[in-house]
Amino acid sequence: MGMKYDVVIIGASAGGLTAAISAKKFYPDKSVLVIKKEEVGMIPCGIPYIFGTLESVDDDVLPVERFLKPLGVDLLTDEVTDIDPKGKVLRTKSGREIAWEKLVIATGSRPVKPDFPEVELDGIYTVPKDYEYLKKLREKVKEAERIVIVGGGFIALEVGDEIRKLGKDVTLVVRSRLLRSSFDPEFSEMVEGRLKETGIKVVHGQVETFEGDGEVERVRLLDGSEIPADLVILSTGYRPNVELAVKAGLKVTRYGIWTDEYMRTSHPDIFAVGDCVEHRDFFTGKPYPLMLASTATFEARIAGANLFKLQIVRENRRTIGAYSTHVAGLTLAAAGLTEEKARKEGFEVIVGYGRGPDRHPAKFKDTSTVMVKLIFSRDRGAILGAQIAGGKSVGEMINILALAIQKRLTASELYTLQIATHPLLTASPVGYQILQAAEDALAKLRA
Repeated sequence: MGMKYDVVIIGASAGGLTAAISAKKFYPDKSVLVIKKEEVGMIPCGIPYIFGTLESVDDDVLPVERFLKPLGVDLLTDEVTDIDPKGKVLRTKSGREIAWEKLVIATGSRPVKPDFPEVELDGIYTVPKDYEYLKKLREKVKEAERIVIVGGGFIALEVGDEIRKLGKDVTLVVRSRLLRSSFDPEFSEMVEGRLKETGIKVVHGQVETFEGDGEVERVRLLDGSEIPADLVILSTGYRPNVELAVKAGLKVTRYGIWTDEYMRTSHPDIFAVGDCVEHRDFFTGKPYPLMLASTATFEARIAGANLFKLQIVRENRRTIGAYSTHVAGLTLAAAGLTEEKARKEGFEVIVGYGRGPDRHPAKFKDTSTVMVKLIFSRDRGAILGAQIAGGKSVGEMINILALAIQKRLTASELYTLQIATHPLLTASPVGYQILQAAEDALAKLRA
């Protein structure tokens, strides 16, 4: 006997969960089913913190039921094996047939395991969103002394910083520079300096092979140098889970499932959101790999709102990557294009800097220095990107700048931004770093 739902959502991480909530909020009379593959789901961005800050892997479990049950959304643990777009049914591993009116694919991504020689040795791990795997990895990390992390992105840095808190010997192996896709070199250098101060070794080089007798013992780099290792963690990117979409005959590119501005796939009744989708850059429209829970929820809200009728005000006008992280006591955040990327794309840019304490007077104990870098286009003075380093206040400051980018504000508009300040909470109104950086850019524009 088959089941039938108005809306079926495949996946229950940030994207799937948010799509279900939005679907119910906009269409309360429609029946909604969420199908999740794993019994226990993880809060994806919290995974690095299972190693140091959190007491256990269970502390990072995503309470899916708590969100969905009160809304009247049904939940099923099973794996979807086939989607039939013509017949509008899907089939699962356990043999269920479920009919749907609208379908949302939110199948996420999985870690890429690069094909280094000997990558199958014991003691080499990735960082998947997999509860049982992470429990095992956490135990192995506790037993190991020398841990090598391959990669220079957010997960690599956050995992490395957390493992260091356990008093382990941590080495990061990076091909070029840290956080390269989101930050310019001066920010990469700043975070590298902070990590080294805490005792993490940063090695610039490329892995040639892993060596050991059944179990990994060494990481050999292309320059011939060797790093001893009891455990290796590969943090070399994630790949979109698009197999179901490909099998269903939907349009898929090398970056993920193709969607329009309303998150519809090439089939008008099938939507897709999150890591499994192709994202297109806000300024250039070029596809690029982006794996962010915040982006997944933004897309899921658009999909949920547009399931049964298009709401023109709620569309995805391409993606602004907005990131934040906190490592070695330093908060880093970025949105939009880096200066390097903007110049490479052919923009003529002007850059403004603002720097100062985030409290006034700067004598308060929790004061930190905040540095803001804003990138504007020379022709119109419109903001293209922003990068900030400093204390925890940075985490929300970047959201102001993401909105500025979305609304294409100019240096003049940011310079005349009206703000709230308070001694215990923010920088001084005289030296508010976003305004300082806009002023710096305007002075250069006039020069």
